[in-house]
Amino acid sequence: MRYKILILLTLIILFALGFTDSLEAQCAMCKANLQTDLSEGGTIGKGINKGILYLMAIPYILMFIIGFALYKNLKASK
Repeated sequence: MRYKILILLTLIILFALGFTDSLEAQCAMCKANLQTDLSEGGTIGKGINKGILYLMAIPYILMFIIGFALYKNLKASK
């Protein structure tokens, strides 16, 4: 059972990473600064969308882990 959950989580993460190029997770000011940087030949903004999406995903992953641990704990106590 543990391996099935691990495989499912891995597939969900890999599936979500496949769509990061089409998502816009930037505020207007960040986007304007990055577009200016890229048009001037800078390399700062190339991975900013993926970085923002990774940071956004961490709280959801932590909530899932805590919820799963609570579920297992309650199930074991009954």
